[in-house]
Amino acid sequence: MTTAPRAARALRVPHTLVLLFGMMVAAWAMTWLLPQGVFETAQNEAGRAIVVAGTYETVDERVRLSPLALLTAIPRAMADAAPIIFFVLIVGGAVGTLRASGAIDAGLGRALHLLGARPGWLISGGVTLFAIASAALGTSAEYIPLVAILAALAVSLQFDRMTAVGIVLAGYGAGYGVAFLNPFTVLAAHEVAELPPGSGMWYRLLLFVPFVAIGVHHVWRYAARVQADPTKSLVAGLPANIEPVSETTALTWRHRACLLATAAAVGLLIWGIGSQGWYLNELTATFFGLAVAIIVIGRLGASDGATHFVNGAAELVGTALLIGFARGISLLLEDGQVLHSIVHGLSIPLQMVGEHAAAVGMLLVQTLLNLFIPSGSGQAYATMPIMAPVADIVGIPRQVAVLAFQFGDGFSNIVVPTNPVLMGILGAAAIPYGRWLRFVLPLLAKWLVAAAVALVVAVMIGYQ
Repeated sequence: MTTAPRAARALRVPHTLVLLFGMMVAAWAMTWLLPQGVFETAQNEAGRAIVVAGTYETVDERVRLSPLALLTAIPRAMADAAPIIFFVLIVGGAVGTLRASGAIDAGLGRALHLLGARPGWLISGGVTLFAIASAALGTSAEYIPLVAILAALAVSLQFDRMTAVGIVLAGYGAGYGVAFLNPFTVLAAHEVAELPPGSGMWYRLLLFVPFVAIGVHHVWRYAARVQADPTKSLVAGLPANIEPVSETTALTWRHRACLLATAAAVGLLIWGIGSQGWYLNELTATFFGLAVAIIVIGRLGASDGATHFVNGAAELVGTALLIGFARGISLLLEDGQVLHSIVHGLSIPLQMVGEHAAAVGMLLVQTLLNLFIPSGSGQAYATMPIMAPVADIVGIPRQVAVLAFQFGDGFSNIVVPTNPVLMGILGAAAIPYGRWLRFVLPLLAKWLVAAAVALVVAVMIGYQ
């Protein structure tokens, strides 16, 4: 009777913070084992430093980092990544106040009820709603409470709860994969890659429609098959307590005003990034201003509003720590003068396969890494310090490397079992992970093929 629990414990994936610290230890060890060398750098037209291909040389005097350097790298990395860490915390606080106002639940719940009378609109509209929220604000865990409502709507339309989860996660995956302004992935990756925040948005907006359409089509085909023959359901025969559709929070004028303020803030961000050259300070200030507006409009009260702001920020403290630890990896590699050695080693095979295949190779690497680093911000800080200079050497724009990161992180979010949002949504709908894989793996394959094509096109057009 004790064998199964022991096996289950043996298969448990360590906490992401443990994995990142393990990567820090590996990075420290590499400073002792790998050749140490550097590339020459030069400024591009935008005034940002890029690696010059063909200039790699080993150093004459080896740098040896002590074990203490491994520990001091953590506070140094946290300080170095302070702008993005504070940005993430402020965004979390703003989202916390918005959630406390009830606007998110009321708005999405009302939209789902309106769409519920029309099966086609429920699927297409639902996927699109979740995709927009994820692409613009990086929402994810906020969807878990809505799963029960959506599952009840789906069952009442003679679908099944797999359809409901498909709507949520297809929108979540597409939104993160082709996010146009996600503060936790796009803006973090741009900051590390030394690109203007939110730059290249026009191409991501163009990609948004076809990738969402792929998700809608996949869910709709499955739902129509189940509606025609309930025995085709992937959850047929599995017990579930799906309650009748219950009343959601009424969408009041205050909720509408809060949602309008949020839309205005997103519009202000797009305007500031596109025409005023806003960077993290201005973006952080905008989200803080949004939080203040929500507290006033939603009548949360100054003290209670501050509490909700702090609670929202507290939910992202783990993410902030992951960003710091991930930055510690590259910091150790830089201090030990092996970061460019790794870049040089990776660039050799990528240069041999050509620019287009190199971009697709980056996509595959980022997809695999998401299994171990499910935090989008953490993955950006762990991988972009390497992928950005690799892009310089291979001859592809850094914007393409960021896009490959987005695709790899976002689409695989709906598959990797280390993603707590995925497992929370599956748990809320009582869907076993194995059954979910049977539904979602074909969708992931479609997205990855489309992503590979999009990356090749991005290289061809010199996407910036």
